[in-house]
Amino acid sequence: MAERSFKKEVEHLRMPAGGTFSGEGILAITKALLENGVGYVGGYQGSPISHLMDVLSDAQELLEELGVHFESSASEAAAAAMLAASVHYPIRGAVTFKSTVGTNVASDALANLASGGVKGGALVIVGEDYGEGSSIMQERSHAFAMKSQIWLLDPRPNLPSIVKAVGDGFRLSETSNTPVMLQLRIRSCHLRGSFTAGENLRPAMTVRDALENPTRDVERIVLPPSSYLHEREKVAKRLPAAREFIAGEGLNEFFGNDAGKVGIVAQGGMYNGVVRALQRLGLAETDGRTDIPLYVMNVTYPLVEDEVLAFTAGKEAVLIVEEGHPDYIEQGIRAILHKAGRTVPVEGKGEGRFPEAGELTGEAMRDAVSGFMRDHAAELLPAVGRAPNSPPVLRDDRLEGNVPPRPPGFCVGCPERPIFAATKLVQRELGEHHIAGDIGCHLFSINAPFNIGATTMGYGLGPASNSAFNAKGAEKRSIAFIGDGGFWHNGLASSIGNAVYNDNDGVIVIVDNYYSSATGGQDLPSSRVEKSNRNTGNPIKKAVEGVGAKWVRQIDRTYDVGRMRDTLREALTTKETGPKIIVASSECMLNRRRREKPAEAKAVAEGRRIQRTRFGVDEDVCTGDHACIRLSGCPSLSLKKLDDPLRDDPVAAIDSDCVGCGNCGEVADAAVLCPSFYQADLVRNPGRAETILSRLRGLAIRFLQRRRESRLLSFDAEAAS
Repeated sequence: MAERSFKKEVEHLRMPAGGTFSGEGILAITKALLENGVGYVGGYQGSPISHLMDVLSDAQELLEELGVHFESSASEAAAAAMLAASVHYPIRGAVTFKSTVGTNVASDALANLASGGVKGGALVIVGEDYGEGSSIMQERSHAFAMKSQIWLLDPRPNLPSIVKAVGDGFRLSETSNTPVMLQLRIRSCHLRGSFTAGENLRPAMTVRDALENPTRDVERIVLPPSSYLHEREKVAKRLPAAREFIAGEGLNEFFGNDAGKVGIVAQGGMYNGVVRALQRLGLAETDGRTDIPLYVMNVTYPLVEDEVLAFTAGKEAVLIVEEGHPDYIEQGIRAILHKAGRTVPVEGKGEGRFPEAGELTGEAMRDAVSGFMRDHAAELLPAVGRAPNSPPVLRDDRLEGNVPPRPPGFCVGCPERPIFAATKLVQRELGEHHIAGDIGCHLFSINAPFNIGATTMGYGLGPASNSAFNAKGAEKRSIAFIGDGGFWHNGLASSIGNAVYNDNDGVIVIVDNYYSSATGGQDLPSSRVEKSNRNTGNPIKKAVEGVGAKWVRQIDRTYDVGRMRDTLREALTTKETGPKIIVASSECMLNRRRREKPAEAKAVAEGRRIQRTRFGVDEDVCTGDHACIRLSGCPSLSLKKLDDPLRDDPVAAIDSDCVGCGNCGEVADAAVLCPSFYQADLVRNPGRAETILSRLRGLAIRFLQRRRESRLLSFDAEAAS
């Protein structure tokens, strides 16, 4: 079950040529792939391109009609390896994944692909997750593109440019026999707009055609002596062919007045930011028109020397707008100018115009462009101190000191909360342990209230990162957490198999919530749902036993904190050697509610009985200890100040976000965690007997309330005066 359904939107993908296609960037990319006769598509979900995989999955029927093969890959490496179909056959293929982490996972396949080269167009759509909203380490795809000589497209952030870049990428790949990366930032993936649609095309050769007519070219196989020749071919043939195509087809763009005394060179993805900065300085119109010369590189690698030299000719100064570190483009342009004997001043990161690292925010862009223009072309700036369309400064420095930070955390009712509550309880008994995390929702355990975990080294590598702590005879064992998404992505071999092979004595907790939840709720081999085109329902327990694990425990309800605690204690204290593996299973609450809410709404509309469980806190019983908040941290738990003058401390309270998971009160009947919690069952469309019983209960409660109030001691304010 994906984060959202695109069933309605994918119908627009059938739009014929000439129509106006409207939607977000992800849909536009899918439409462009179909218009360019793609033969196969694969990929692995991850921000910011998760929705691209979801769209393709929902468009399965249309893809089959066109003869396009789609596959949800097991990992980015599996996706990149798919592009091998374009090595010997003139089939256009595209894969997509999150960068840079996904690119790192796919690096082996991509490097081999780039070495041998391709016959059909091979497009790698990477979601560039860079900047303040990123969820990963801050790196760029540019370095990998240069290392393996894969051409890198970075189109202007608007739908027509992105759609054009898909077609340009395929043609550039075929012309130069080189795979091409299409880099899309977060904003590009989710911006909305429109473009003129083209006709969807069946691939000239389908994968079925290739399968029935196999061919091979031994010179394309990465094996000596061919592999030695590939490097020469890259430089002598493919690179010149690429530069000629880029220049001849006008993939890079020029705006503004060619004769201007200064110029700005920018990555295509930075175009909107540059134009907005010029607008705020009064140097560009609202539609983007400007007299300042702009060289917009929709292809950031390779650089086209002739274009660089032509643009900088006659300029008194040039500003290079490049996001991230190192400044690859700036270094390349400086080298081109130095080689040609040009002395035009070049400014960018080296001169401090832009920060050495970090996202180029609106403020950073405006300050850099403003300083550059003030130093080199002050006469072009408006006479007034502030341009007419420059927005007022709204920043209030008081916010920084008064608004607390809000780190990411688990959703309401998340079944992973009780796992970490149990871990804290065990550590209270046995002392602190070294704990390794993994990529996924469970990594939020590093934050309050759990404060658990020391490292995270990669998707599916949590247990592997504890390998060095395999010290037999030590008084404590290491603990590692890994999600079901990471387990199937890379963890079964790299973490579990590795631990079994090396007889690692640590404890491994596999958090099984039925989905790849952190990437949007996609299905996995172990998902409980039945899929017509996927093989699901494969138990994780059987998989770990299949690679030789002996000590394996399955917990089918993680909300049972007591059982989780006892199982963890057993794993940490047992005399058995080898990895101790706990498979902790409960359905992701977010996906569960996505699944249940439509069914409940339909049942209510049809007049069928629906019962929902909610929990509450009895204010008279709650002591204000707040252990419930410290041990679960659920967002639906908050504090409530009582009117009672004898009760100074606030009590716990549960708001309307409660989903009735029972974690905070530990199934209120047993009151395991705290006796102040109570369970309430909310019934829609109750039966006649339930309605009568509810009224009788209400009468009894009101009678008891009035009786209690009549016995309370009260004072008459007027009499007292």
